[in-house]
Amino acid sequence: MLRTATLFCAIVLASLARGQSSDHAKAISALEALKKATRDPQRDSLSAGIKKELRVLLEADDAFTADLNDLPMSRVDAPDGKFRLLTWNVGYNDGSCRFEGLLLVQDKRRRVLYELRDMTERITNPSSAISAPDNWYGALYYTVIPVKNGGKVWYTLLGWKGYSKVETRKVMEVLSFKGGTPQFGAPVFGEGKVRHAREVFGFNFETSMSLKWEAANQRIVLDHLSPMKPEFAGQGAFMGPDLSYDAYTWQKDHWAFQRDIDARQMDQNKPWHKPPKE
Repeated sequence: MLRTATLFCAIVLASLARGQSSDHAKAISALEALKKATRDPQRDSLSAGIKKELRVLLEADDAFTADLNDLPMSRVDAPDGKFRLLTWNVGYNDGSCRFEGLLLVQDKRRRVLYELRDMTERITNPSSAISAPDNWYGALYYTVIPVKNGGKVWYTLLGWKGYSKVETRKVMEVLSFKGGTPQFGAPVFGEGKVRHAREVFGFNFETSMSLKWEAANQRIVLDHLSPMKPEFAGQGAFMGPDLSYDAYTWQKDHWAFQRDIDARQMDQNKPWHKPPKE
């Protein structure tokens, strides 16, 4: 206990020396402690503390301009200044995850802070679900790609989603605003009359899947997943990259899928940072 208190004081003093608030330091300390926690009740308690401290930071007058780069968590800021989105996850001993998030939105002259509630277990068909922040298909987001059709803006989010002891997922999500109110999911993936509201890719937890924005060619590039055996097709726990690549490109009002792109065209100069582990 003494060692933990000493470390916490050191973080607070260092943050104050850099001009950061004690709330900022508390958030950093709680996030670091969450990574090291070994008991589920402890994780839940720490996550509640993280949410409390982040609320203070995001309700401050400088919330949109404050430097949050040293927070050890996932964060994406809309390039047009529309929102800041912070997400983190609570990994449990049974291999499952609960995701948490706070979304700060600039709605004309007012700011609104939304708490995201992970309802993954209740969302039985994520490819068609369009929902409010309190019915969220949780993930850690690491990239935001704004796309437009007329005056409508869809913010496409790329995310990582720990799922179970045997399966991990990547997500292509869409955040948009209807009358100033945020909603997750939009029918913009695929062709024809029936389009997906989001794309979810499940794969074996011992493998890794690349899902990234390739700015040079204006497309989302991803590993193509194949089953380890034909009879396991569609079962995420038995899927993995097969050394071929697919892509999505924005076509007027939807993300069009392209199978088996030429990997030699991929932008190898842009760094890609793997999302944090549980």
